[in-house]
Amino acid sequence: MKKIDFSGRVAIVTGAGGGVGRLHALGLAERGARVVVNDLGGAVDGTGGSASAAQKVVDEIRARGGQAIANHASVTDLAAVQAMVQEAMDTWGRVDVLVNNAGILRDKTFAKMDLADFRLVLEVHLMGAVHTTKAVWPIMQAQNYGRIVMTTSSTGLYGNFGQSNYGAAKLALVGFMQTLALEGARHDIRVNCLAPTAATRMTQGLMPQETLDALQPEAVVPAMLVMACEHAPTRAILCAGGGTYEAAHITLTQGLHLGLTPDTPERLLARLAEVTDPAGQMIPASGSEQGANELRQAQLTPA
Repeated sequence: MKKIDFSGRVAIVTGAGGGVGRLHALGLAERGARVVVNDLGGAVDGTGGSASAAQKVVDEIRARGGQAIANHASVTDLAAVQAMVQEAMDTWGRVDVLVNNAGILRDKTFAKMDLADFRLVLEVHLMGAVHTTKAVWPIMQAQNYGRIVMTTSSTGLYGNFGQSNYGAAKLALVGFMQTLALEGARHDIRVNCLAPTAATRMTQGLMPQETLDALQPEAVVPAMLVMACEHAPTRAILCAGGGTYEAAHITLTQGLHLGLTPDTPERLLARLAEVTDPAGQMIPASGSEQGANELRQAQLTPA
């Protein structure tokens, strides 16, 4: 087996003051990484802030013989994020790993949700990841090496009642990852998504206690380490919870060519089961493959 070793690497983990983020930071440090522990120190809903959360994790890492520095910038503040990355460069001269873990919750049904809460969740999860990634991208290009992990969610992949804002942000990160992985390939920048299921303060009250007891957040960390290491895949969506690891895929069915006639809507409705049939479905290597499949189908006799 290939050893996962981060000796000589520098990692930034956002939202690392508690929960899964803290464990990500500790896991990277335990395997040799020097870690920037970023956390605003706010509540689950994003209110408030304190530098103490990040510093406590830094103290843990240092007590175990590792190297770490604390940063409490909000990922929504591009200038503060850029300053954080510059601090990492000034301290250690490189940035190899970025784990975009910071997030908040503002749960309500869509009918009752204030659009300000919708926007803020998008700002933290999506634009926060955009800000951090934008700040490290030229560094990773210049050194021809980078590993970026986005934190998506089963809510984004499959939906969850009362979390339309969270789900929209989390699936957007998958789309962000898909294109970044293509653009980063020639510089060996590998970009992946992690969908964790874990008992943290963000999941308290959402599941029965016995379920939470089985979903220890430590079990999510191995998937992150795989996606952040030298031997990482790219464009993977790994799901992790309770010691089980799965992969999620956005697939394309073979489809059915119907042509374009006045009754195409009716024929499509009548044969929708054939269009959605998963038999022979594929995982496109890029968005252009959808169009390529449609052009191939168009050469067939209309069904």
